[in-house]
Amino acid sequence: MATDTTTESGFGTVSRTKGIVFEYLTLASSVAGILALSVLLGYVFWDAFGMESAEIAWYGAFALLVVVPVLAFVAYTQRNPVAGEAALELFSTTMGGILGGLGTVTILEVVTGADIWFGYFVTVVAPLCALYLYGRSQPNASWVGLAMLGFLVLGPPIGTALLPITTTIVALIGGPFVYLFTLTIPGALVLRYVVEDYLELGDGDLTAGVMVAVALLAVPLVDRLPLVSRSVWAIFLTTLFAPLAVVVWKNLADRERRAGFAGPGVFAAGIGVLLVVTDRTALNGPTPWFDWQYVTTSPSRFADQAGLYPAIIGSVGIIVLVALITMLLGVGAAVFLEEYAPDSGLGGAVARFIRINISNLAGVPSVVYGLLGLAVFVNLANLGVGTVITAAFTLSLLILPIVIISAREAIRAVPDSLRQASYGMGATRWQTIRNVVLPRAIPGILTGTILALGRAIGETAPLIMIGVATTAFSPPEGIFSKTSAMPMQIFAWSSFPSQEFQHGVVAAGVVTLLVVLLTMNSIAILLRNKFEQEEL
Repeated sequence: MATDTTTESGFGTVSRTKGIVFEYLTLASSVAGILALSVLLGYVFWDAFGMESAEIAWYGAFALLVVVPVLAFVAYTQRNPVAGEAALELFSTTMGGILGGLGTVTILEVVTGADIWFGYFVTVVAPLCALYLYGRSQPNASWVGLAMLGFLVLGPPIGTALLPITTTIVALIGGPFVYLFTLTIPGALVLRYVVEDYLELGDGDLTAGVMVAVALLAVPLVDRLPLVSRSVWAIFLTTLFAPLAVVVWKNLADRERRAGFAGPGVFAAGIGVLLVVTDRTALNGPTPWFDWQYVTTSPSRFADQAGLYPAIIGSVGIIVLVALITMLLGVGAAVFLEEYAPDSGLGGAVARFIRINISNLAGVPSVVYGLLGLAVFVNLANLGVGTVITAAFTLSLLILPIVIISAREAIRAVPDSLRQASYGMGATRWQTIRNVVLPRAIPGILTGTILALGRAIGETAPLIMIGVATTAFSPPEGIFSKTSAMPMQIFAWSSFPSQEFQHGVVAAGVVTLLVVLLTMNSIAILLRNKFEQEEL
């Protein structure tokens, strides 16, 4: 029986009944929230994949060939969690590589172009990487951090000034060779470090050589594929195939992790067998709106011809720029406020004022940021109405307070004893931040950043205020080109009176947005878990 007891610890009367009631109330609220979300997502996916047109026999085949094997593997991972970790790693690497490749192709091929990328690589990316590697090899070089900040600030204007020269160079050597030298070869060097030094799997030099050789020898085969260019091949080799090969190699090398291949294997095999059975038995399967045609074509006034491709490219381009801007500015501001800002005097008062206003800005409605973007980036800076760069800056303003607050909390959670120990060993403040504070704060920083990016990618009100088009029939051709975004196109389709649009095309757009968002989340969770394991 629940009893009330009086303690001498300052808590007064402790009621077990109230504790049990509170426990079950929180459990009921959690279950209700999960059920409501499941019903909503189930309704959207039902419409997007046209499940109402499938026969009952097809559902039975789907359950037998796909659902049951996957559930069996999930049950097996309860007894062998290492296999579950391996399967999640394989899935996350695949999805992350696909999304990263699409984002890189969008930015480098569609939005900026090889000439602009080459200019900024020479003036910004390459110097920063070289300074970082030098700082790792020479820990006593305290000037490296200041030099990196200088290249970060001065590099973009210099790269812009050198664009005529870099454009001429790119015209001479071609875009594929630019990506070979700026992506594939640096990726091979990173692969060498990961294979030989980090994971200790084998000969890193041989692995890097194989990657470069594959990039060159596969060109004749790539030329025969109508949808894949040499530039796209170089990008996806770096973002998808090389990392996936390393993850497969790593899991094959560990006997305990080999069972993790069963998860992706049974899923892929089940889908393949289901397609064969559906074709051979003439079963009526689903008629999905969310298909390859949908994600590769432009919008149309006919539902069966409608596509989301321009909006997908626009959203990916915007969110990649937002991620770069917010990571640099947000984390930098958080580091300054927590590690460098004074605690007393006039400087301390100014720092407290900034912290309070950052917290207040996190609760400002998104439409206000749209008005701010309209005033600052459209009218004052004249970056254009509804352009990629205007949308990126506006959404960056929207989520910067969230990123700064989450990064500050993550940095503040690092124990001061670790800082004092670093200072006691003779490290400078910058060396302490770089080698002690930031590595332990990265999991929290990634969590807050990915939640903020998830909010940004689904926003509509700020985009309406800065004039982003509700419908675009071609993807943006540069950061100063007009663009659309997935939320804007979905919003436009929702007003169409046709049932096919409201219960098919719109649902497919929501699923597309969810796929991009969940893939971003899975990548962030994987990175966060990796850093947490390294801390342990």
